[in-house]
Amino acid sequence: MEEDQPRLRQYDSWCRRVDELIVTEAWTKQKEIAAREGVVAIAYERKYGQYSRIYQMAKLMLWTSGSGLYSCPIAMTDGCARVIEVNGTQQMKDHVFTRLTSRNPKEFITSGQWMTERPGGSDVGQTESQAVWNEQLQAWSISGFKWFSSATDADVTMLLARTHDSSSSAVPGSMRPGSKGLSLYLAQVRDDKGKLNGVRIHRLKDKVGTKALPTAELELDGMVAQQVGDKYRGVKNISALLNITRVYCGMGCTAAMQRFVLGVKDYARRREVFGALLKDQPLHLATVANMELQYRATIQFTFFCIAMLGRIESLDNNLPQIKERDIPLLRLLTPILKVWSAKNGFAMSQEAMECFGGQGYMEETGLGRAMRDILVNTIWEGTTNVLSLDVLRVMSETGGDALELYSEVVRGIIAPLKDKSEYVKSAQDIENSLQKILAHFSTYATLETRNMLEASARGLTFAMADVIAGALLCEHAVWSNSKAKSSDDSIVHAEANVDRISAQRWCEGLDRKIAYQIEALGEESRYEEDKLMLFELADVRRPHYNTSKSNSVAAKL
Repeated sequence: MEEDQPRLRQYDSWCRRVDELIVTEAWTKQKEIAAREGVVAIAYERKYGQYSRIYQMAKLMLWTSGSGLYSCPIAMTDGCARVIEVNGTQQMKDHVFTRLTSRNPKEFITSGQWMTERPGGSDVGQTESQAVWNEQLQAWSISGFKWFSSATDADVTMLLARTHDSSSSAVPGSMRPGSKGLSLYLAQVRDDKGKLNGVRIHRLKDKVGTKALPTAELELDGMVAQQVGDKYRGVKNISALLNITRVYCGMGCTAAMQRFVLGVKDYARRREVFGALLKDQPLHLATVANMELQYRATIQFTFFCIAMLGRIESLDNNLPQIKERDIPLLRLLTPILKVWSAKNGFAMSQEAMECFGGQGYMEETGLGRAMRDILVNTIWEGTTNVLSLDVLRVMSETGGDALELYSEVVRGIIAPLKDKSEYVKSAQDIENSLQKILAHFSTYATLETRNMLEASARGLTFAMADVIAGALLCEHAVWSNSKAKSSDDSIVHAEANVDRISAQRWCEGLDRKIAYQIEALGEESRYEEDKLMLFELADVRRPHYNTSKSNSVAAKL
């Protein structure tokens, strides 16, 4: 797919606008594979109840590294199916949902997710696309411009648009500003004859990576669509989709990390330099051990969120543990997971390339492509800074309850560790780190100190991920040790030993790391110094530059 990238044929031989998207046969085959293997269907058949998501994502994790980025449209398809399941009409459920979750390649369809526009980016409140009610069609007509639309070959799409007030008392053309004026819509990309539904493809995007994935700039002119959920609740209604696509980001980054670590370890067993194999050289060993540790922490955190998603989807949402714990906690943790896994995943791609030396820099190894592809996760669905601020927003909107819930969950995980001698210190390191997070947020959670809180939002987000990952690693190690005690299998004992070392190593000095992440970066003096360092010199120079330029022009005249 990388060698035969998507192409756009805008006109046919008779100069008629056709906007034909040409993709390789391999891309089409991946769609068939996804349907047959039920990579979306598993989650909605719910054969395994609340564990269906774990099974689905484990299977996806094995497939995604070799899927040629087809996991991206699958993520959007999965998210679309969930939104329709929760907010869709019966007609949408009968005619769209059933096909999004089908195992039949001839019936299976995929969905796009068209949110990004030129003025807004992550700020969807600046969306310019407009939806006007068409009485004759009994549907909404959407016009606008979508700047970044991945999986342009999707069969249906979900999109946000600013909704015209169609009530008889409203002034014609009246719309609400900001995100409060947005509604969510579902539309077919093409009609039954294959003709685009009010869509013109202006061009395919020339991206740094993910080149096998067709992404385009689209003009919408009278796209016929149906509203999903209540009017003016677009941002809220899209949240179910974002939860899933952000979890997919975590899963995709985990899969990439696994690939990097396995490749590096295998190479270390074969490559001999300076008279010894790489696996026996202390510095290389320490480098790869850190990669392994980050991978293990990421897979624990990722599947913790996946298990939570499975419970929410399969169990009664009125149950206290779902309504009061899992739903609000997942809302807090999905942006944290996405930010943390994406940033660390890209860093690991660079480290993996370096571990292969000059050969790693060669395109033939595939590491360059993997690095370019994983980089998109730091941007798609919100950059690191945007999602770090989203974490603060969740805390603010819940009056601090989300943070309190987070701390209760972490403490609940580590509570049994206090009776295990080998994990007493790890439990204490986690508790000390948690205390620093709680103290920091309560200290700076005032209007007057908002700047300092925002300046440390990225560090706070990473700290929260590091802490819960440490707790989960320890919990897993205790379970693994218990399993080993009742088994004579040498593999089970080796696993338990590795799990113990990993958990203890992750927690070593964790509180010191957290202190730097959230305290040093949030000092008031540092915030003011950052502004001075970045902009003061240029601001002082500007008047002198403008004066000098004016004198020069006057002299010429």
